[in-house]
Amino acid sequence: MRSTAPQPPQPPAHPVDQVPPIGKLLVLGFQHVLAFYAGAVVVPLVIASGLGLDEQTLIHLINADLFTCGIASIIQSAGIGTRIGVRLPLIQGVTFTAVSPLIAIGAAATPAGADPTTGLATMYGSIIAAGLIVFFVAPYFAKLLKFFPPVVTGTLLTVMGVTLIAVSAGDIVAWGASSPDGPDPAATIRGLCYALATIAIIVLVQRLFTGFLATLSVLLGLVVMTLVAFALGDADFSGVTGASWAGVTYPFFFGLPKFSATAILSMLIVMAITAVETTGDVFATGEVVGKRITPRHIANALRADGLSTVLGGILNSFPYTCFAQNVGLVRLTRVKSRWVVTVAGVIMILLGLLPKAGAVVASIPQPVIGGASLAMFASVAVVGIQTLSAVDMRDNRNAVIVSTSLGLAMLVTLKPDIAAALPSWLRIVFGSGVTIGALAAIVLNLLFFHVGRSSGPGVAVVQGRPVPLDEVNAMSREQFVAAFSQMFTGQTWPVERAWEHRPFASTADLRRAFEDEVLAATEEEQEELIGGYEDIVDLLLTDSGDDQSKVDTTSLAFGEFDDQEERELRALGAAYRERFSRPLVMCVSNLSDRARIIESGWRRVESSPAREARFALGEVIDIADERFDALVADANPVRAAWTEGFEQLD
Repeated sequence: MRSTAPQPPQPPAHPVDQVPPIGKLLVLGFQHVLAFYAGAVVVPLVIASGLGLDEQTLIHLINADLFTCGIASIIQSAGIGTRIGVRLPLIQGVTFTAVSPLIAIGAAATPAGADPTTGLATMYGSIIAAGLIVFFVAPYFAKLLKFFPPVVTGTLLTVMGVTLIAVSAGDIVAWGASSPDGPDPAATIRGLCYALATIAIIVLVQRLFTGFLATLSVLLGLVVMTLVAFALGDADFSGVTGASWAGVTYPFFFGLPKFSATAILSMLIVMAITAVETTGDVFATGEVVGKRITPRHIANALRADGLSTVLGGILNSFPYTCFAQNVGLVRLTRVKSRWVVTVAGVIMILLGLLPKAGAVVASIPQPVIGGASLAMFASVAVVGIQTLSAVDMRDNRNAVIVSTSLGLAMLVTLKPDIAAALPSWLRIVFGSGVTIGALAAIVLNLLFFHVGRSSGPGVAVVQGRPVPLDEVNAMSREQFVAAFSQMFTGQTWPVERAWEHRPFASTADLRRAFEDEVLAATEEEQEELIGGYEDIVDLLLTDSGDDQSKVDTTSLAFGEFDDQEERELRALGAAYRERFSRPLVMCVSNLSDRARIIESGWRRVESSPAREARFALGEVIDIADERFDALVADANPVRAAWTEGFEQLD
């Protein structure tokens, strides 16, 4: 007789794996497509403009891009097997990092006077090769991360943004420069007006709106100014009429791929940068959806990047990475289901099968594209500058890496004819400011920090004066406490006990001495230490706090909290203190936005006392780490790559 004993209830699925109702799935999926769309179509628009491709080729590139974006997003969110795809709500899109190198590869591989599509075979060969390499080395990428600290990634992002502005400028003045009767100042001014108006709309939308609407600023700028241009007779939609309703991109549309060593090297640099971006986006998304990220998740995400990039090369598209805009949308909507992104991928595939949709995008006037892309590429440069702000420029090695890389990149960007004087195998490297700047940053970082002995000793800044590590080891207890007491608020015993660990062989040993003493202290001492810190709510809403805490919070750029946010923050602080009888301590470098402060705070209120005590102590150690990095040059390049690098690239 079959047993009828009741089965134990199954635990509920994680929010990431839950499937919303079909109607909600469609609406939320379409919302992701809207947030992603402008960034997706700008890349083929800019590449086609840079290579001088005709409108029909551009339409094909747009449709191929959307089609492959859909497949890539499904791979990343739904996964294939157990090792491909991170299975988080992450949209895959074409990386902006690849724009300048791809234009350089396509141009260098196109003989003078030949069809501009000639170089596309070499371009796609480099994409396929780089994608395959990323797919197979994904599990080992974490070991390579030390070669991409913030001084490298920040330099690369700054170089990318600055050099790509030249492409935007070409689009803005295209009408005047392409006049059959020679340069036309009137047409140039008309194009400039369209570009400036597009930028104005983007800025206005970001100023007036927040959240999801703000993510649509570029899309709204493109749509509004294209309609204005059409009304004034400056936009031609005749190509839409001639485009078919349905069409499928097929593999190797532009011919079998060709492989060039220098082109593949250039794309590998691009993929290394996008791997850092993807890693940061995965960690950020894991935090938003409440899922612990492990090295296996990172490897799975990078395999999906590699496979998607290979598909991009086969299906006439481009390299792929996770789109940070959509990470922000997940945080904003709090819809954590990965199946929403899977549905968004299906919608993108359908859009990629509609050539008329691609023809509409191809009809956007060049100056409007130039204005929109200028805003987007300038924002990439800003992210690079933010990343470099975490780099200690008192160390001359870092200053040399940044200045040399930026100088070489701008040299090639401002004088592109330099590439023409070089052998063909070098033209790809010197034909792109991003490529030469990236190579310079990577090689100089290896030279200064990884080859032979480091040329610069660990240095502490004491009363504004750089002090060598030997001098730190020779300090008396009183001198040592005076130099490092600001690492902890209200207590000096961690510093006093760390002094007893002298001599320190490196700055890493010095850091560990502070951490070990805090962790080895009694519960009463730890609780007393935590209690000496200012409540994060008071730091954010009032002028209270010691001088060092105020310095810590100057890096936050949240703007003014509205009345509702202020009430919720005050309620959070009161609830936390009532439950645990201590201030709510948070390390400011762990705070990305207002929503995260409130969400993380309430989650901590619900924790058990033992768990929260450990968490609060961890925040104190994180704060001490940040203050240590400010005090000590070259404090820990590897740690900087994993923390500041991720945070800035999110």
